[in-house]
Amino acid sequence: MGAHEDELGSTSDERPQHEVTFAQSFSVGRFAVTFDEWDACLAAIGCSYRPSDQGWGRGRQPVINILWSDAKEYVRWLSKKTGRPYRLLSEAEREYVTRAGTSSGFWWGDDFRPLQANSAHPADYSQPIFGKTVPVDSFAPNPWGFYQVHGNVYDWVEDCGNDSYVNAPSDGAAWMTGNCNVRILRGGAFSRLPKSLRSAARLWSGGPNRMIYMSVRVARTGAR
Repeated sequence: MGAHEDELGSTSDERPQHEVTFAQSFSVGRFAVTFDEWDACLAAIGCSYRPSDQGWGRGRQPVINILWSDAKEYVRWLSKKTGRPYRLLSEAEREYVTRAGTSSGFWWGDDFRPLQANSAHPADYSQPIFGKTVPVDSFAPNPWGFYQVHGNVYDWVEDCGNDSYVNAPSDGAAWMTGNCNVRILRGGAFSRLPKSLRSAARLWSGGPNRMIYMSVRVARTGAR
């Protein structure tokens, strides 16, 4: 887990690179949660916040403009509805399914490919390639069948903020100490530069500001 010392675009908070051995099996959603899925939670009064779609459409578009607390509300509702223990991914789990057995910057290699992920234009941060989110089944999945693990939207994960991996959990669990006023986002977004989409890249956020790139992907402890 983490970036090696000479990885292009990497930062100190992605190091030291370290080994993680998962203590439990887990399952992960192939896609980010969609507006269709979120709106079902709203209709059931399981979710209390109706996020804007920015005029980009709902349906199979990824839900956006949600806080970590909103994401937690959604997985609580989904668990109650299905009788199965849904939750947010840990940061280690999110990087693991992103890499799909690779050690490069992206699952397809070290060079960014604009036709593989939705990001800002590499040469001009102010110009997103698509200019908005795209449906969750756009682009090819990674070798393990997970869609858009790089770009389009960030996924909230369970972990608190820490500015390095010193003393990070080695068992794949969420890191629940540190600055828990902020939480980690993983995956990059349509509005972010390609270096922010790398497998090891991290972002954290807290407070009341819902952003257009904030979304969620669900997990469940145990095999599928």
